[in-house]
Amino acid sequence: MTATMTDAPPPAAPKAADAPQRSGRSLGLILMIVAGALLLVAAVRVITGANQLDSAGQVAAALGLAVPIGLAGLAGLWSERAGVVNIGLEGMMILGTFGAGWIGWQSSPWLGLLCGIAFGVLGGLVHAVATVTFGVDHIVSGVAVNLLALGATQYLAKLFFADGKAAGAGGNPKQSPPADTLPDVTVPGLSDGLASIEKHHWFLVSDLAGIIGGLITNLSVVTIIAVLLFVGSWWLLWRTPFGLRLRSCGENPVAAESLGVNVYQYKYAAVAVSGGLAGLGGAFLALVTSHTYLEGQTGGRGYIGLAAMIFGNWRPGGLAMGAGLFGYSDALQLRNGGVTVHALLLLLVVLLALLAGWKLYKKALVQGVVSAIMAALVLVWYLLTDEVPSDFVGATPYVVTLLVLSLSAQRLRMPKADGMRYRKGQGK
Repeated sequence: MTATMTDAPPPAAPKAADAPQRSGRSLGLILMIVAGALLLVAAVRVITGANQLDSAGQVAAALGLAVPIGLAGLAGLWSERAGVVNIGLEGMMILGTFGAGWIGWQSSPWLGLLCGIAFGVLGGLVHAVATVTFGVDHIVSGVAVNLLALGATQYLAKLFFADGKAAGAGGNPKQSPPADTLPDVTVPGLSDGLASIEKHHWFLVSDLAGIIGGLITNLSVVTIIAVLLFVGSWWLLWRTPFGLRLRSCGENPVAAESLGVNVYQYKYAAVAVSGGLAGLGGAFLALVTSHTYLEGQTGGRGYIGLAAMIFGNWRPGGLAMGAGLFGYSDALQLRNGGVTVHALLLLLVVLLALLAGWKLYKKALVQGVVSAIMAALVLVWYLLTDEVPSDFVGATPYVVTLLVLSLSAQRLRMPKADGMRYRKGQGK
């Protein structure tokens, strides 16, 4: 055992300097943070008059945009917890959109959903063969999957949608004919009551009504499936022997193999599941968001999903928060974005001021001063303008992605063997 660990590649071996992983925050602290965030948002809404800030429509739009990002991030979590970096998530989502649109319009949206998952699994298996079996660099393989998926779907769309029955039903070389709608779920009575409370614009009460109303009104059944997948992934990866073995492949595959774990098998399973989840995210775009396959409709959500996964520190809970944040920022473009983003500047001022105070309290003078200067500059921007330019509103999701990654980078802890080449037999 000792000799084997000595002969293993140094990056995959545990480092003596690494401290034990800290336990998660307590439930009480999480509830306090959520309550504080709600009070802060409610106060900003009242001060600025931007009632769309947490309205039911804004929350519903954010949820719809967060689901494909969250599924892409969950796909990346499965793969990277097994030690395989999956840059090919964007390509697997593209395959999912095509598969869902291709089968969805010909038969039923449910079969289209399954086909989207299957196409994503196919892309995941291609990535697994390249990285696990042949040892190709994970980044190179992921980029190749993205390019292959883009080219293949463009060719197949011209082949299947440009003429014949598909063309007569509304298809063309860049899109499929429309598919039937998947069912939505609305809580009867409660949704109408919450909408009535929201219209009064009461402090905190109307904010809670708007948020809850957006979460229970016209909720797609695929969104419910996505929530169950998040909970199921957490339970399976952190509460079962299967999950322990899979995560051991991403931490130290040599040690895992020496204890009898079939590392290749677990890596293949993780990357296949990763592809299926990404394909489901693409199918959501094709069947729920637009009811048709469109060329380029993923719009980089696979990469944003990776950013959400990193923001969540490779854990489902943090990933869900990151996906919600990115979905919310993306939804601002759809609902009076310039005015709402302008109101968010005041919220950003408060957060930067709190961050500055915390850094100064921790004796991090440079970071504290920089945060205070940024807060002052954003405050000046807020006071001197009435609305944020539309060009900036369109870039909001990507600006939020960069800010979140830069602020959370110091607290990240990726799997130790993530992205490292592993050859069978090293643990024997």
